[in-house]
Amino acid sequence: MRRTKIIATLGPSSDDADALQGLVDAGIDVARLNTAHASCAVLERQLHAIRTAAKASGRHVGVMLDLGGAKLRLGEVATGTLLAEGEPFVLRAAGGAGDRSGAVVTHAGLADDVTPGDRILIDDGRIELRVTATAPGEVHTVVVSGGPVSSRKGVNVPGVRLNVEGMTQRDLDDLAWALDMGVDLVAQSFVRCAEDVVRLREAMGDRAVPIVAKIEKHEALDDLERIVDTADIVMVARGDLGVETSPEAVPVAQRRIVAECHRTGTPVIVATQMLESMTSAMRPTRAEASDVANAIFDSVDAVMLSGETAIGDHPVHVLATMDRIVRAAEGAGVRETVRPGRRATDVAAAVSGAVCDLAGSLDLAAIVTVTQSGATARKVAAHRPDTPVVAATPDDVVARRLTPVWGVRPLVIGAYDSTDGMVTAAVQALRDAGAAQPGEMVAVTGGVAVHVTGSTDFIQVCGV
Repeated sequence: MRRTKIIATLGPSSDDADALQGLVDAGIDVARLNTAHASCAVLERQLHAIRTAAKASGRHVGVMLDLGGAKLRLGEVATGTLLAEGEPFVLRAAGGAGDRSGAVVTHAGLADDVTPGDRILIDDGRIELRVTATAPGEVHTVVVSGGPVSSRKGVNVPGVRLNVEGMTQRDLDDLAWALDMGVDLVAQSFVRCAEDVVRLREAMGDRAVPIVAKIEKHEALDDLERIVDTADIVMVARGDLGVETSPEAVPVAQRRIVAECHRTGTPVIVATQMLESMTSAMRPTRAEASDVANAIFDSVDAVMLSGETAIGDHPVHVLATMDRIVRAAEGAGVRETVRPGRRATDVAAAVSGAVCDLAGSLDLAAIVTVTQSGATARKVAAHRPDTPVVAATPDDVVARRLTPVWGVRPLVIGAYDSTDGMVTAAVQALRDAGAAQPGEMVAVTGGVAVHVTGSTDFIQVCGV
């Protein structure tokens, strides 16, 4: 069984029934719905289609909605616009279609946030501007690095803290839709501080789902520890992070983010351009294969495909290729040792660590965590045990929310009303799924207080 999970972004190349069934059969663990490039009507069709495909294959596939966030973009720009080095270019708060002299930018207050000498990057850094002056509603710049520019391209201002809201009204509208549709995870773009995550959780109210905090702003690195403590999952979103900082800073930031997540037991995803050349090519570059493998060697929970499966020529082939690379890396036996810290009073965390040690000592077939919320399964997985981890839960929703977590195989079990009934139901589900064979031994964790979230306090070793 592959332990590292694969997230794939859906898009025009992968949102028909055949393509989605192919992705499920090829091993997708989480489907990413991207609000930045699709309407809710399109996303709803994708969501229903992936649910149908997963059900047909008898697999749990999570659905993650990615909120667009407060990303700065250009407004409309005339077709064929080309910026030349040394020419002036004005970013305006309002006005008509843009041309080589200037264009509208979606942040009306940009002139209040920047000063002469600041760099402004367009289209992931392909265009570089330098601020020469500001006026009410206008930022005057000179083109440092030119090229073609088109409508809706992203705008980044490295090293400058912009006075923008963490969530837009569209984010709130998309969030309400997503919670109505029953998505399993919500990814939050352009997180700057822990308070951004808190505000998103508050906006969810009593319908909260796990939050994936995307680290792609330079400010987020300054508040990394608090963000990791606050979020449910963290994503190393290397696209905008590389523009907000610098390409050479990204590998260092990635190592730091992954290490901090390992310290706290927080699941971590590495994303962006992992197999970028396969958007059109049939084979990855050697560097891309090494990039994926190195993430596996670093013991990340999941790796993610973006444009490769959303707009690429052969999304199913790309996912199958990533699956092979991940399996080969895992089979090499080279993996970062992870021992998350814990509070002295966290009984569930202590039990989770103990069951991993016990399973290794006894060479057990599986660790079975009976979980109401998924928390214990995440705590066991955080230790990266060699023994397979099975999360036995009576709730399909909890099973899907565990799909991005390293090594966890979710199984839905029957009803129980006692500790003995809990163990019996878990072992029966294990047997039915073929996750352990008759005569093998497994360790079951759970709580004496059944059906109580966070009550894990015992380990039982039993036969299948």
